[in-house]
Amino acid sequence: MMDQFASDHVAPAHLDPAGPPILRSIRPQGLDWKPFPAFPAAARLAIVFGRPSEPGLYVIRVKLPGGVKLMPHRHPENRIYTVMSGTFYIGVGEEFDARALTAYLPGSVVFLPGNTWHFHWARSGEYVTQVMGVGPLGMEYLDLRDDPRTQQ
Repeated sequence: MMDQFASDHVAPAHLDPAGPPILRSIRPQGLDWKPFPAFPAAARLAIVFGRPSEPGLYVIRVKLPGGVKLMPHRHPENRIYTVMSGTFYIGVGEEFDARALTAYLPGSVVFLPGNTWHFHWARSGEYVTQVMGVGPLGMEYLDLRDDPRTQQ
């Protein structure tokens, strides 16, 4: 029975429908933080589970350094954000408005329906959120001048 479980798994986990169920885990030090083309240069993304660019369940973590903003954008998929550390500021709308931001502390869970225009700001320092959705992951900025992919 013990051979069905694997612990301390440090690579992104993927479901294998043909194989037996296996307990998999990723420790924080096993996350591979990388730049993401649709984010500002200082932001980082780590894949926790799945393949976000493909259909199916995915879990990622997003790290935004203090002061960094993600201008109004939307995702086609529904998303569930869990605040891991720091204070996550998010606002809904087509225009960045600091007065429209709501602060969420660690442990908070935020559900964002797909195609909802929203924005983020690491207003009081770095934050890390865990994001779960069903891919493929998509990201569209309202104003293309805010999209780092158009600045290259």
